[in-house]
Amino acid sequence: MKKILFQGDSITDAGRSRENDEWKGRGYATLVSAKLGFDEPNQYEFFNRGIGGNRSIDLLARIKSDVINLKPDIMSILIGVNDVWHEFELQNGVDAETYETYYNMIIEQTKKALPNIEIMILEPFVLKGTATEEFWDRLRPETEKRAAAAKRIAEKYNLPFIPLMEKFDRALQLAPGKYWLADGVHPTSAGHELIAREWIKEYKKL
Repeated sequence: MKKILFQGDSITDAGRSRENDEWKGRGYATLVSAKLGFDEPNQYEFFNRGIGGNRSIDLLARIKSDVINLKPDIMSILIGVNDVWHEFELQNGVDAETYETYYNMIIEQTKKALPNIEIMILEPFVLKGTATEEFWDRLRPETEKRAAAAKRIAEKYNLPFIPLMEKFDRALQLAPGKYWLADGVHPTSAGHELIAREWIKEYKKL
């Protein structure tokens, strides 16, 4: 049975249970586990370790407890928007160069401990919304820097990369931003479905 781990911030967390692994939140982790679990019964165990507010440094700090000790076969990582957003809101962000350094460390430490693990890199994203419009002119370019860094990480280690910024930008042709991301950062049900579909599409290439 394959263990699949979803790792990230509040977008991954999505209100998951801290008591057990049955309730994986209201987001893409649940949608992915529902689809794969239904199509291939009893073939997977799914774990959500997303934590709201996390930045790249926070994922690195808990890599032993929430990744290595769990020994997943597959891990997806979605991290980066808080590295930017928290600088504007709390003056506690992580600059683009340091973000890439931490991301490298996350991948290297994970692969050293679990050499056979498959890792999927999800691109951080942001749209204009109630939580982002005040800082929009700076927040979007800085998020794009983190997105570019995530892509470089994927290319460096030959890992699958899921370009979500592009997908959400394209989705704006179908409906306004708040239809996909409630506040410009956190996905609605439709936004989580977009992530889940792109996740599954990439997973099937492994």
